[in-house]
Amino acid sequence: MDNKTAIITAASQGIGEACARELSKLNYNLVVMSSSEKIHTLADEIGCVGVKGSVTNPEDLEKTVELALSSFGCLDSVVNNTGHAPKGDLLEISDQEWLSAIDILLMNVIRISRFIVPVMKKNGGSIVNISAFGAENPSLNFPTSSVVRSALTSYTKLFARRYGRYNIRMNNLLPGFVDSYPVTDEIRNSISLNREASVNEIANGVKFLLSEDSSYITGQNLVMDGSMVVTQ
Repeated sequence: MDNKTAIITAASQGIGEACARELSKLNYNLVVMSSSEKIHTLADEIGCVGVKGSVTNPEDLEKTVELALSSFGCLDSVVNNTGHAPKGDLLEISDQEWLSAIDILLMNVIRISRFIVPVMKKNGGSIVNISAFGAENPSLNFPTSSVVRSALTSYTKLFARRYGRYNIRMNNLLPGFVDSYPVTDEIRNSISLNREASVNEIANGVKFLLSEDSSYITGQNLVMDGSMVVTQ
């Protein structure tokens, strides 16, 4: 993994932070982005480049890609992580809330892809989108996430077909509940493993999808939900 360069978005906490820490241990050159000032604290701690920006702002995404290239001269991997989408009763969710979910959960991937594909066409690369279990197992508790992440699955399959010839891979990782999110005993009882995942376990899944161990996997969803039964 020496000299691999990766971008991780929404990396100041939770799954994004765990991915940054794990990839740092593998000697990745990292550029970590977040809308929180905490991103600079993390960057200083693990010795990488931090940038404050939003995944909903194309200029911030372009700046982050350019920073990776100017800092390290290459870009091999991208982890597209985001915040949470609006929730609510299915027919009471406003148009603006639906559009907000599309912006943060789908357009972030589409936008950054425009900037990274021209770079990755030269030497290939691997992209992992942090999705959610609702993409395959929709939940009324997370309606906008379920719908929009299903669209992300379609985009990922199309991307894989279009750019696989350049050895650019894109996959989605679908966590269930993780320990960075409040989890009740009722939720744990709906999970076959009877517990939520740790953010480090999810980061291990990301490491696999970025690595050469998954070199023939593209356009796929890797579900990491502990075999969860969704009843609503």
